Amino acid sequence: MSSFSFYLQTVRKLLKGENSSFSRPIVRLSVAGVALGIVVMLAAIAITTGYKQVIRDKVVAMGSHVRISNYDMNYSFEPVPFDKNQAFVEEIKAMPEVKSLQCFSTKSGVIKTDDQVEGVVLKGIDQSFDTAHFKKNLIAGELLTLEDTLTSKDIIISSTLSKRLKLNVGDKVRTYFVQDPPMQRSFTVVGIYETGLPEYDSQMALVDLRQIQKLNQWDSNMVGGMEVLLHDDKNLDELAQKIDLKIGYNLKAESIKQVFPEIFQWIALFDTNVIVLLVITFCVCLITMMSAFFIIVIEQTATIGLLKTMGMKTKSVVSLFLMIAADILLKGLLWGNLVALLICLVQRQWHWVRLDAATYYVSYVPVAFNIPLILAVNVAVLVLCMAILVIPAYLVARKSSPLAAIKFD
Repeated sequence: MSSFSFYLQTVRKLLKGENSSFSRPIVRLSVAGVALGIVVMLAAIAITTGYKQVIRDKVVAMGSHVRISNYDMNYSFEPVPFDKNQAFVEEIKAMPEVKSLQCFSTKSGVIKTDDQVEGVVLKGIDQSFDTAHFKKNLIAGELLTLEDTLTSKDIIISSTLSKRLKLNVGDKVRTYFVQDPPMQRSFTVVGIYETGLPEYDSQMALVDLRQIQKLNQWDSNMVGGMEVLLHDDKNLDELAQKIDLKIGYNLKAESIKQVFPEIFQWIALFDTNVIVLLVITFCVCLITMMSAFFIIVIEQTATIGLLKTMGMKTKSVVSLFLMIAADILLKGLLWGNLVALLICLVQRQWHWVRLDAATYYVSYVPVAFNIPLILAVNVAVLVLCMAILVIPAYLVARKSSPLAAIKFD
């Protein structure tokens, strides 16, 4: 019989604990404790990953990953225009990381109904606007229909503005603009969106870009800015800098992190909270394992003495009890991963756990699976617990006297 087979059979007998009414429930509780800790860790990771992804998608849906604007642009939603026919446009579109480039402009105004008045920021878009991202936020009506020749008189408003102004799809609305001379436009509501982000929902509405060009008396080539959509945002800051170097000195490229720093600073706090939670949960798992480990060692003191009397070396005794700890850990990890996966799949499919959208920006707890991070957590828990348990295992095995251990009862 090989030494590994001997260890394996011994571990099974010790864990089975047929002659013990104490260690068996302790082992089960240890497995349950480790499993519960893994469930908490993986759920925290899935929720944080999902939440960050949802918020990012909402911001990108109303804009882009990188925004190009004039250096003289202020933040009063009245941008300084520039010609959209720039030499760098095709160069940026040719970048492998870039999905699309779209033009836009904004203009502030006032929406008035028979008995309500609300400030509004019109965002003008053209046919290059990526509707795939925005369509996820559309809760009623349809997208703008933008034709080549006719300027659309349609408008998409937020659910917040819809409730305040008592407007529904199909209603007519008048919009006034304070300028010289004052201007007025009539629009038809064709869609209602909801992002959950007050920065957008409280004021933003989508219209045809040509409406803003006419209001500002621009020609058809003038725009307030350009938005660059990327395939992913893994290297967002680096790509924003790379684009900034291509567009010349009179324009600037800003990532969404720079445009909305308060949102992304808030999201960054999630990582800190998760790290604290992971550390605390790991400590709980470790304490659970050490408690079970010492209980098993104390109960099997006679077995230790017998094994050492038979000639087993200290290293072999240490290996034996580490295999017992590994068995408990692996079972706990297995059950923890299965339960966490089940909970996350149920939540992602049916959204049973709800949130207050006014406070959390989403109406349910979002989850997403970060496979590399999940694997890293499992490996870290296994390796760190085993590494820490080596010390008490070695001390117990080295200081155990065969004669005293055999007499131990």
